[in-house]
Amino acid sequence: MKAAVFHSPGKITCDTVEDPTIKEPSDIILKVTSTAICGSDLHMYHGGIPQPRPMVMGHEFMGIVEEVGGEIKNLKVGDRVVVPFPVACGHCYFCQHDLPSACEHSNEENYGPEGGIATEKGGGMFGYTDLYGGYDGGQAQYVRVPYGDFGPRIVPDNLTDDQALFLTDIFPTGYTGVMWAELKGGETVAIFGAGPVGSMAAKSAVLKNAGQVIVVDTVQYRLDQIKRLTGCETILWKDPKDVIEEIRSLTHGRGADLCIDAVGFEPERNILDRAKAVVNFEKGSIKVLEACMSAVRRGGKISILGVYPYNYDNFKLGQIFDKGLRIQAGQAPVQAIIDELLVYVKEEKVVLDDIITHKISLDEVAKGYEIFDKKEDGCVKVVLDPWK
Repeated sequence: MKAAVFHSPGKITCDTVEDPTIKEPSDIILKVTSTAICGSDLHMYHGGIPQPRPMVMGHEFMGIVEEVGGEIKNLKVGDRVVVPFPVACGHCYFCQHDLPSACEHSNEENYGPEGGIATEKGGGMFGYTDLYGGYDGGQAQYVRVPYGDFGPRIVPDNLTDDQALFLTDIFPTGYTGVMWAELKGGETVAIFGAGPVGSMAAKSAVLKNAGQVIVVDTVQYRLDQIKRLTGCETILWKDPKDVIEEIRSLTHGRGADLCIDAVGFEPERNILDRAKAVVNFEKGSIKVLEACMSAVRRGGKISILGVYPYNYDNFKLGQIFDKGLRIQAGQAPVQAIIDELLVYVKEEKVVLDDIITHKISLDEVAKGYEIFDKKEDGCVKVVLDPWK
């Protein structure tokens, strides 16, 4: 079969690899009909999260059930399903407590309670390094899906692949950042990052009746798109102090009720930012999180959706304490919320596919990663067709 294979930072190519097979009776084999490139994939592409061996990429995918293991009861061959990005068993303590990304059984080699940098990680994820289970991903013609009775959800016939695909990751992730804040309606939500996750966070804030949605980014065309799709306010990031002051000016000097970090540890950085990281022996930057901590009001909430895989010494704990902030971070509990989100899509309360800017064949995956990474050609979201 054809698959997008990670070889080394900056090198992801469409290769011919062996077809996946059933390994456990709870597995299914999926014929992938649609898959996408995620911002999290870029962390491997940049080398920010190391991967020593070749791996099939991708954790946003859906398709047709091709084969089922002997224990599968909820699915049959021919069902069209969308697959959550966490690999989760469904019956351990954390799966039973709506935390599938902390599954105790899907990452046997590296799982643990510590949450370390290179050891004691959380549950498994598709196509996201050996640290998270070493599972081949779905940027391929076929993929093995463990625990097939727990994760995949059948997609109604009246929904296209484009309409349903982002239930895999970016819609649940953006929604989670809003869900954690328990909005009552009328709040101001400031979202840092106008990429796919930031866009879905903005859509989710509108869905949950936020009074004002402000989106911040360094790229004007991305801000223009999300403003057109949601009617939100936008701020072009040039200097963080100016961004913070503008958010305060829009909120009577108080700051936003909720700030969402949809960027993570690899924001755009100048030479001074990079030099600071070298001096501090740090990887990447927490500059976006720091902006959130300043832009949020006293007693406000911060949701961290962008990935932070490393530790940072110069962390403003005193500011958090003085302002009385509440911060929540982590992977989206997709299996716990996907059924609710599927209803929103079916009832047309939210549109997901309008952020797609590029649809290309799997053969063109190297080009897809390049334009997504460099933000070329107006790229916001790339969807790959494995059979084109």
